[in-house]
Amino acid sequence: MSGITEDDLHGYADGQLPAERRLEVEAWLAAHPEDEARVRAWQAQNRGLHEAFDSVLNEPLPLGMVRTANVRRRGSRPLWRAAAAVMALAATGLLGYGIGVQSRPVAMEYAALPHDAALAHVVFSPEQRHPVEVDAQHAEHLVGWLSKRLGHELHAPDFQALGFELLGGRLLSGQAGPVAQFMYQDRQARRVTLYVRRDGAGRVDTGFRHVREDGVEVFYWVDRDLGYALSGAIDKAEMGRLADAAYHQISR
Repeated sequence: MSGITEDDLHGYADGQLPAERRLEVEAWLAAHPEDEARVRAWQAQNRGLHEAFDSVLNEPLPLGMVRTANVRRRGSRPLWRAAAAVMALAATGLLGYGIGVQSRPVAMEYAALPHDAALAHVVFSPEQRHPVEVDAQHAEHLVGWLSKRLGHELHAPDFQALGFELLGGRLLSGQAGPVAQFMYQDRQARRVTLYVRRDGAGRVDTGFRHVREDGVEVFYWVDRDLGYALSGAIDKAEMGRLADAAYHQISR
């Protein structure tokens, strides 16, 4: 049996280990009562946190405070710094609402969409243990839940033909209300995210626009009363193919 590390113990306590490694840790704990006591204490703490906070899991996660840090103006600071600020403030519970930047003139109602989407991508796509709130095994529940929160029927595009599998999704908080984020990953562990928000009543504007936010390619469009933005730190042409597939599946 290979050596058991601190990460293994935490992974066991969090229920994140594959079956084979879990059995190895259980054997280790049976022979090391001090480690077993630590793990049991962590598990008890986890249960206490769930009891205290599971009731708010269906509330939108606020995404954007960076408006108050003047990130709205172009050139104020890079996207990754904005994401770091978001994560730091998330830990303190002081997050406010979203930010918005545009790289070329567009209508004001579109201005925040690509930057908010890119920021959400940078914040959540690196996550390993908890990249999504609801995973793809519960895709039907995920889509139904997010549809209910946005008050509009949503669809999670299928990118399997282009090499990307749905990981799952989460609920965020945007400037005008709840926002849905769907996350996808390919065999190289590259991730793309689809950011969906309510964008006005009955508006029809299906033209694609593209911006590049600090290395994140964002294709975005508005279809009827929903705004969509697909973000990823991958080749622009590949992102364009994914965006085109998303649009054609969603608009059917």
